[in-house]
Amino acid sequence: MHKIFFMKKVVFVGSGAIGTAGGNVLARKGIDDITLLSIEEEVVDSINNQRLNINYFPNIKLSRNLKATTDIEILKDADVIFMAIPSTAVVGYLFDKKDYINPRAIIVNLAKGFGKGDCLIPNCLVGHFPNTLMMMKGPSFAREIINRQETGFTLACENNECFSEVADLFENTNVRFDYSNDINGVEYASILKNIYAIIIGMLDANYDSANMRSLFITKAINEMRSLMIAFGGQDITMFNYCGFGDFALTSLNDMSRNRTLGLLIGKGFFNSGISEKVVLEGRIAVDVFYQKVQDSHIDINAYPLMSELYHVFNDNDYPTKKFVKNILNKIK
Repeated sequence: MHKIFFMKKVVFVGSGAIGTAGGNVLARKGIDDITLLSIEEEVVDSINNQRLNINYFPNIKLSRNLKATTDIEILKDADVIFMAIPSTAVVGYLFDKKDYINPRAIIVNLAKGFGKGDCLIPNCLVGHFPNTLMMMKGPSFAREIINRQETGFTLACENNECFSEVADLFENTNVRFDYSNDINGVEYASILKNIYAIIIGMLDANYDSANMRSLFITKAINEMRSLMIAFGGQDITMFNYCGFGDFALTSLNDMSRNRTLGLLIGKGFFNSGISEKVVLEGRIAVDVFYQKVQDSHIDINAYPLMSELYHVFNDNDYPTKKFVKNILNKIK
């Protein structure tokens, strides 16, 4: 029996790497109504006229079905809205554009990070929008997605009946899914992995040791799992794409920005002046989680990797060469 597929109007808010890659996957499948909503007029022009995203994929021809626009009105008729902008911008954007958003549209958050302060993006939005909210997180370098490499995501939603609305869009593409109702766990896992990717980067900057890397990876996974559970997530989520999979990708691959930050710190190419300008997700997240642990009266010593990284970013003249030894002294 063949599945009946109803064509949907899909909008990716953002014309960066992940928005372009995701939109191109669907457009290449043959779905006609796929649009990137952008504030970058030159990118919109290059996509519509040259089939190139000149800022992110200047050498990759995009599908003829992929369109781009700067017209916010497109949100009024969208059936599915993918949020593909930085995490710190998602909540503000949705509230600012609330009157334009189709109340029946599914909103899918691709961003990995806190929404406002220490508030998770879905928790910032719940109760304020009639829309179904869904999270889509996993080990997903945009360049590999657009080059048709098989990629796994975790779809998270409270309502199981909604999963097919998004999963069916990607059927017969290089994007695969597992599923979860653990909204908090999926969000926290996607944030925490950035912290521990920095740590593994710092380790690898100074030690070429498979044994020590495995030791730190084990401790990192245990800290991630413990923190995720402490703040409302479920143990099983660590075994979804958004958990162990995303951590492995981000901490062990040099295309990862947070791992690269760790490598730079470990090699000494980092100072307090640069620190103030760094807005990578992991840099923000370590301060937030350190404070959350303190406020919850949880023993900070239970998280020697995360707490030591906090001191790297917040103690003047922290001796980065001693970072690994300081952690080893704590975990013994």
